[in-house]
Amino acid sequence: MKKIKVGKLECKSNIFYAPLAGCSDFAFRRMSAAYNPGLIFCEMVKMDALIRNDRGTFHILEYSPDMHPIGGQVCGSKPEIAGKAASIIQDLGFDVVDFNCGCPVDKVTKDGSGSGMLKNPQLIGDCIANMVAAVDIPVTVKIRAGWDEKGIYAAEITKIAEKAGAQVITVHGRTREQGYKGPANWEWIKQAKEAATTIQVFGNGDIFTAHDALKMIEATKCDGVLVARGTLGQPWIADEIRTLLRGEELREKTLEERKRALLQHLHYIVEHLPEKQAVLDMRRVGCWYFPKMSGTKTVRESIVKANSIEEVRAIINAI
Repeated sequence: MKKIKVGKLECKSNIFYAPLAGCSDFAFRRMSAAYNPGLIFCEMVKMDALIRNDRGTFHILEYSPDMHPIGGQVCGSKPEIAGKAASIIQDLGFDVVDFNCGCPVDKVTKDGSGSGMLKNPQLIGDCIANMVAAVDIPVTVKIRAGWDEKGIYAAEITKIAEKAGAQVITVHGRTREQGYKGPANWEWIKQAKEAATTIQVFGNGDIFTAHDALKMIEATKCDGVLVARGTLGQPWIADEIRTLLRGEELREKTLEERKRALLQHLHYIVEHLPEKQAVLDMRRVGCWYFPKMSGTKTVRESIVKANSIEEVRAIINAI
């Protein structure tokens, strides 16, 4: 682990937690913050929705002081509004604004946003340049290596982003065409790192354990890692990566520790949402914390049938 500067922002470590659509909500980020990753992100929001002051979008961007340093991530394909969107993120008190050029889902790419931007690398540079000109906080960018394997642009976009003024580029070692299937190709992250002069390159993709993070850093020489799905049910993964980097052995979390963590997560959900919505939310979160446990399916089915928070608590305590 090493402290790292992103522009003027000093982060305690080079282990960042990714914005995960439908997952990295307020409660998730409170859980994450307790384990001191270098930076955490809110879920991605659309530039257009920010500009038109969409209420739901601003709800996604709510955070508490204990979440700092925190980043807001935007997606879009219009350079003419990129600067204004970045300014809104800055005005909301975020420490970093990230430009998403990696989201592979159709509803995002259909207008050229997300990984749709990979088809026009120079447009990425134009958006970043306008964002950098509009704000004082650091601008970062997240990409996939390419739209498909016929066009791997990670190294080229790294140079473009660097010239446009981005402080960090995170490279997900998959193409848009892959979605989340198949292994991430860390060689593409390495190519981006080799192309970089001043911009810092973070690696992303297939970091599900602390050991994976160390392997990626060793294989690619990247400046840091952005952990995404590997944070689900293990908000402590940053702690575990630090443990390995100190040369110490990891200790497997006990069942009781996992139960306590899930109950804490539930507490944060209940604090932030009405009970009915909190019960529904636990259908998604409930089994993140017990991925290898026999009987997980039964627990999930029980949580799905629960009608109150007390029922959910009783199910967790009975595991």
